[in-house]
Amino acid sequence: MDKLKRVLNGNEEDEDKGIVTQISDASTLSWSTRIKLFAVCFILGATLSILGSCLLFLRNGFTIFGILYTLGNLLSLASTCFLMGPMSQLKKMFAKTRIIATLLVLLLLVLTLVCAFAIKNGALTIVCCVLQFLALTWYSLSYIPYARDVVKKCFASCME
Repeated sequence: MDKLKRVLNGNEEDEDKGIVTQISDASTLSWSTRIKLFAVCFILGATLSILGSCLLFLRNGFTIFGILYTLGNLLSLASTCFLMGPMSQLKKMFAKTRIIATLLVLLLLVLTLVCAFAIKNGALTIVCCVLQFLALTWYSLSYIPYARDVVKKCFASCME
């Protein structure tokens, strides 16, 4: 429809732009819109995680917990795409310093859902959620300069 409008108006210079440039131009959001979408996505993710935790003690609560907790974490993780953009987020996620943490987080997200849906083992789902939390914490610490080193030193001093 937009192409038809451009042709009818005699404004065809967008034809020379590549598809990536056209998509980028069409999806550019203002900073305030990005902040609002980040907040909505993050709050919705946190709410799903908390709701899953509250429903943990219901019948089949382990499955519901695993699903809601994982979906909440996915939404919270995706919310940062609004702040820095999806391509920048992917580049940072798979940077050399955090590739292992990213792969571990993704693996545990999938394993939690497999344990909840396919295996239907509540205890294993809970274990995967705890590991998922730890992996997300380690991943998040990678964005704070020297935070991982501080955590390593704290645990090392506790083990002495």
